[in-house]
Amino acid sequence: MKNFLTILILMTTATAHAQIGKATTVKNTFNQVTSVSINIDADSSIIWTLLTNASDFPRWNSTVVSIEGDIKLGEKIKLKSTLDESRTFKIKIKEMEAEHRMVWGDGKGSREFTLTPKDGGGYTFSMVEKIGGLMFPMYAKYLPSFIENFEQYALDLKTEAEVIERSGN
Repeated sequence: MKNFLTILILMTTATAHAQIGKATTVKNTFNQVTSVSINIDADSSIIWTLLTNASDFPRWNSTVVSIEGDIKLGEKIKLKSTLDESRTFKIKIKEMEAEHRMVWGDGKGSREFTLTPKDGGGYTFSMVEKIGGLMFPMYAKYLPSFIENFEQYALDLKTEAEVIERSGN
C-alpha cells in the first residue's frame, strides 16, 4: 500500500508540475524517488534523438559532463554528471520502446524516461528515478539533492528540442 501511495503522489505531483518543470523528491526508509515532467512543443522523434544520442548529450544537456557508449537496449554506458564529476556511473539500458519509454540503471536504482502525447500537439516528457534497496538507509544521507539537476535536465531538453522543431530540422 505504501508503494502505491508513493506512486500516486508522484503521478499527481508530476501532472501538477508538467508545465512548469518543477521536480519533486519523495523519500522513505528504503528508497528515494525523484521526478520531473515538462511539456515540450516538438515532435517525438526530435526529443527521442536527443535522449538517445550519447555523443551529443554534453552539447545540449548542462547536467551531463560526458557519456561514453551507445544508448541502445542492452548496452552499457558510462556517465559523468555535474552532481559528482569525480564519479563515473556505469549504467545499463534496461528497457526501450522507441519514441515512448526508456529505462536505464544500475544495481542501486533506475531512471525512467517517458514521452506522452499531449492534446493539441507536443509531448510531456517525464523522468523518474528510484534509488533504493535494503542498504539505502546506510547511504541515503550522502546523496545530494537531485531537484535542481532534474529541473535543469528537463529545461535543457525542452529548449533544445523546441529550437530544432522551430528550425525545421
